[in-house]
Order: sequence, then structure tokens, then C-alpha cells
Amino acid sequence: MTNDAASDLLDELRHTHDHGAAVASHEARTRWVVALTLAMMVAELVVGYATNSLALTADGWHMATHAGALGMAALAYWFARRQSGSSVFSFGTGKVHALAGYTSAVVLSLIALLMVVESLRRFLRPAPIAFSEALPVAVLGLAVNLVSVKLLHTDEHHGADHDEDHEHDDGEHAPHRHEHAHHGHDHNLRAAYFHVLADALTSVLAILALLGGRYFGWTFLDAAMGVVGGVVIARWSYGLCRQAAKQLLDVVPSEEITKRIRRRIESEFAGAAVVDLHLWDIGPRARACIVSIAARSPQPPIAYREALTSIASLQHVTVEVHPLPAAQRSAAAS
Repeated sequence: MTNDAASDLLDELRHTHDHGAAVASHEARTRWVVALTLAMMVAELVVGYATNSLALTADGWHMATHAGALGMAALAYWFARRQSGSSVFSFGTGKVHALAGYTSAVVLSLIALLMVVESLRRFLRPAPIAFSEALPVAVLGLAVNLVSVKLLHTDEHHGADHDEDHEHDDGEHAPHRHEHAHHGHDHNLRAAYFHVLADALTSVLAILALLGGRYFGWTFLDAAMGVVGGVVIARWSYGLCRQAAKQLLDVVPSEEITKRIRRRIESEFAGAAVVDLHLWDIGPRARACIVSIAARSPQPPIAYREALTSIASLQHVTVEVHPLPAAQRSAAAS
């Protein structure tokens, strides 16, 4: 091997762990939504307390939890970006996004509990509400939520980030294998997006409660919608906590992908058997894989790595190759 070829190979093998590059554009969007949300949060809380509207106040606190979650997401983006080149993080700072999402989910669950308790208290002790003053602010809050939804909207919320594997058999293309792997998504942006949707729903509930109270005298709707808003936040918190925890605990993101990795190696390299396989998420749209291969005719590790390049989202692949005597081939394959 010439010096130039060796140098090219070394450059190919070396790589960074900046697994946050795919979400760089999300940071600016998040900052804009934080600013909008903080402004609307202050308006709703001030008017809610002034008019004694629990539904509007609940929506304001929902805005506060939304602002807190987004603020934490913005801080996570900043930290991950600043530390992306640090060697302290073995696989980069991609999991900072999942950690921020998990933490905000825990805080939001506590806020949801407080909202439900306050709403139940209002059921027992009703208070007069200034419906006319509260209604315009609730409508404005809904408008802000819809603008935030637009700012945070990306294709990945619809499962567009899928893995695609092109298999070939006797010269013909087998059907494409599609998998919608949500575990590799940006937990910060997904959490913010779905939280904004939940926030918009809470705004709608507040408007319905104010309209019902103003025109039909259904004052109980105010407290009822406060309970519904708390439940919405609790459900969102549980979902985010569950998804983020899977990434933090290195849960296998896809059994199908592990099967494809095993099938790809054993079908393309005669006499090779995958004896150990680890697959986990290391950040948004980024996965790491360690595969141990026993082979009767072992190939260089880079050959096995190149065989896996068409499997999407594998950003960090480590291959172990163990020579296998011919007599042990069938035992390893089993």
C-alpha cells in the first residue's frame, strides 16, 4: 500500500462524533418559539389572574411549561453544539437532547398535577370570571400556538426519517424495506412540536370554556377544561419521558434493523456468522453499532463496514473479526 493510499484510508477511518449537525437548523426555530411563548405566557397569566379565569390561567401555566421545555431544548442545543468536538464525550453530545427532553417531561408532569388539583379546588369553590376580558387573550394565545406549530414543523414529525434497505436477489430488486424509527429523531424538536400542539388544544379548550360560561352560564366548564389541560400535559409528559428514557438507557431502537445487519453480513460473506451484535441510539438520526463476526475466511473489518453503509442512520460502526476454523463453521452459524 502506497503512502497516499494509507493516508486516504486513515482519513476514511477517522471521524468526528458531531451527531448534532443534522439538527443545527432546529436551534434557531426553537429560539423564536421561546420568545413568542414567553410573551404570550405573561399575557395569559396576567389577564387570567385579573379576570379570575382558571381556564385562561391554566393555559398560561401550560404556556409556562412549554416555555420551560423549549428553553431547556435551546440550552441543550447550545451545549451540544459547543461541546460537539470535545473528546470527553465518547460518542458525542447527541444524547444531551434526550436528557433535556426527559428532564422537562418530569417537570411537566408535576405542573400537570398542580393544574388538576387547582381545577378540582375550583369545582368545590367557584369564583366569578370576567369572560369578556379573558376571551380575546385566549384567542391570541391560540394564534401564537399555531404560529409556533408552523415554525417547528418538519417532515420528521410524520415519520419521514425512515431507514431504507435495498436488497438484491438474483439480479432483481426485492421490495424496499421501510421502517419509521422514531427513536433516532431529535427529541428536543419532537417534544416541542407535540407540546405546541397540546398547547393549542388547551387554548381551544379555554376558549370553549369562556364561550360556554359567557353565553350559556356553564361556569363549570372553566374548571373542567383546567382538568383536561392537566391531563393533556400529563399524557405528553409520559410519552416524551418514555421515548427519551429508551435512548438514555440504550434500548435497542429496532429489532428489524438488527436482523437486517445480521442478514446482510451472513448473506454477503460466505462462512461468516454474527456472534454478537449491539445497536443503540447516540443522538438524533444517529446510531452506533458493534458487531462481532466469526468467519472461516475473514475479511478486513472495513469490508464488513462497507457492506452496512446502505443501512441508514448507522453513524458509528465497530467491527470485530474472529478467524474460525472450517470445522467450527456450522456450530457458529447455529
